[in-house]
Amino acid sequence: MKLYVVGFGAGNFEGMTLQAKAVLEKCEVIVGYTVYVDLLKEYFPNKIFLTTPMKQEVERVRLAFEQAQSGKLTAIICSGDSGVYGMSGLALQIGVEYPDVEVEIISGVTACLSGGAVLGSPLTHDFAVISLSDLMTPLQKIHKRIAYASMSDFVIVLYNPSSKKRKDYLRQACDIMLKYKSPETVCGYVRNIGRGGEESHILTLAELRNTQVDMFTTVFIGNSETKVINGKMVTPRGYKDV
Repeated sequence: MKLYVVGFGAGNFEGMTLQAKAVLEKCEVIVGYTVYVDLLKEYFPNKIFLTTPMKQEVERVRLAFEQAQSGKLTAIICSGDSGVYGMSGLALQIGVEYPDVEVEIISGVTACLSGGAVLGSPLTHDFAVISLSDLMTPLQKIHKRIAYASMSDFVIVLYNPSSKKRKDYLRQACDIMLKYKSPETVCGYVRNIGRGGEESHILTLAELRNTQVDMFTTVFIGNSETKVINGKMVTPRGYKDV
């Protein structure tokens, strides 16, 4: 008996790894968050799809384990990578309750990589990825991480930057970063990476502070070396002779 935890990338079929595609093709049951299942149904039409809504991650994982334990080859899906804010950690935690089910993690392309490619090359040097969602992490701890990453001059990538209940979280994050970064710091954001309606913008940190984004947006804040080259966001790695 086996359960796969599959990161399927940004959502477009072309951005899925060959390994993820092969695993989903051979599985009988695919379990996931409703929005993510809707993205995959057209590519895998003959599968049994089971869903749970947001905030029911534990129930979703148990549902997947129960399917696998019943003898059905099962995958639980995550957008991006299965281990970057994905379900693999929770699956391995809950998996101790299902000793007969083997868990295999299938990685995928996370949004900081696919979104970074849309903007140019913002992550060529050291960077930090921080989620602004405080469902799992206290906001005070999130703000502390933003401050230390800014102090260290990391490029910073923000996941889950805003929602209906968190409309000002990106502004709060920018206010913290502006204590340590120049207002002219090159930034960018990409919405709906790899999906219909994809859009991207490059702007300054001061401009980003007053920009409204949503949960489907990934935000990139450059370091002190990040620049715009031919309309692309680029963070040099330090090739002095270029």
